Amino acid sequence: MSASSTPQPAAPSSVRRRYAIVGLGSRHELYQDGIEKAHAATAQLVGLCDVNAGRVELARRRSAKNGATVPPGYLAADFGRMLTEAKPDTVIVTTVDATHHDYLIRAMEAGCDVITEKPMTTDAEKCRRVLATQRRTGRCCRVAFNYRYAPPRSQVKDLLMSGVIGDVLSVDFHWLLNTHHGADYFRRWHSKKEHSGGLLVHKSTHHFDLVNWWLGAMPVSVMATGKREFYTAATARRMGLTGPHERCCTCPEKSQCGFALDLSASPSLKALYGDQEVHDGYFRDRCVFRDDIDIEDTMNALVTYDTGATLSYSLNTFNAWEGYTVAFNGTQGRIEHSMVESVYVNGTETVQGGIADGGVTIRVIPLRGEARTIVPWSAEGDHGGGDRLMLEDIFLPNPAVDKYIRAADERAGACSIAVGIAANHSLQTGAGVKVADLLPDLVRPDYAPMPSRTASLPMPGRTS
Repeated sequence: MSASSTPQPAAPSSVRRRYAIVGLGSRHELYQDGIEKAHAATAQLVGLCDVNAGRVELARRRSAKNGATVPPGYLAADFGRMLTEAKPDTVIVTTVDATHHDYLIRAMEAGCDVITEKPMTTDAEKCRRVLATQRRTGRCCRVAFNYRYAPPRSQVKDLLMSGVIGDVLSVDFHWLLNTHHGADYFRRWHSKKEHSGGLLVHKSTHHFDLVNWWLGAMPVSVMATGKREFYTAATARRMGLTGPHERCCTCPEKSQCGFALDLSASPSLKALYGDQEVHDGYFRDRCVFRDDIDIEDTMNALVTYDTGATLSYSLNTFNAWEGYTVAFNGTQGRIEHSMVESVYVNGTETVQGGIADGGVTIRVIPLRGEARTIVPWSAEGDHGGGDRLMLEDIFLPNPAVDKYIRAADERAGACSIAVGIAANHSLQTGAGVKVADLLPDLVRPDYAPMPSRTASLPMPGRTS
């Protein structure tokens, strides 16, 4: 068992735990507001760090707006100095994916616990370094898998734990992003694998973690295919454009392009990115059809698990609607779950994973007898209510015992990216990849207990 598999004792309520955040893009705001507003009684923000000086100051102004003590700001080059001067107990990492490992390792070596946004990192070598550092230092390393906390997805876990469909033998999981949300990955730093690991790591790590957690299983092998066929210069020309061009704000055809993003039209995007370009030259509105994109827009993977279950997975980023369907095929029946999600662009005031009215369904279909529709659990907020529940689990001094074990450590973080990393290797070689060949030291995370696969099966009754 790893040293971080069990959360460390919380500080007494009279003592506020000290947090620092590195990486001050839009995702960090969830944690800053959580510390300075909902959990201000037990948490204190003592340091802010980013590569962009403008975003550092913007985050400090956010603290003032939150009515909190304004913490000192540091540039990324001074991250070590921040650890020494601010003395955080925990460092929260929300930087570009490919840099997560560096901050996690340095913080743990300095004696801090760490919380990282998914994915924990982007390739096998970096993952091995994070795992080795955690084992050596014994620090708590937590990966923020908010998708586990969305009530309908917890409900699916509850049904699987109940044994209602027996042992799961196969899973069909298909995730569709529309051309608002999906296109946004092709504008930003995510569009280069050197930064994001591609969507099989950056985005799919959410989905692979869900399946790992739902099944309580370890991934064994992966076979993948993928292509980029929509977000291309050819598609731009098929839409009647002469582009691609460099970015939306200087594009001569932006009035004719349905994918144009106007940073000035969104106060949050303008403040966080448009106004800060002068500091680092990062463009938030790059053309989604440009030639230097090297990530896939359509991906498929076949994953085998140590329980014998198999996963058939797909991710498509240019659909007319957004949501997912997942089905679990078991020895005693089938669970079907689907969710239709809202239009979303990262960094704007829209809610990611907001559930459309009537857009969540759960059905249990026994081998014999009538199917039944289950009323889905619900909650308000980003990621279908998952963000708020996850923050409570992170920041409350004594969170309630969670029978679903939704809190994830470095082991779960490694298992989720292991599938995406193996899929990337499979794309390169055209062959199946064994996870153990990339990450030989993977250790099973704490998963909620599932039905025994050795249990005897009831004989299905007659239908007439």
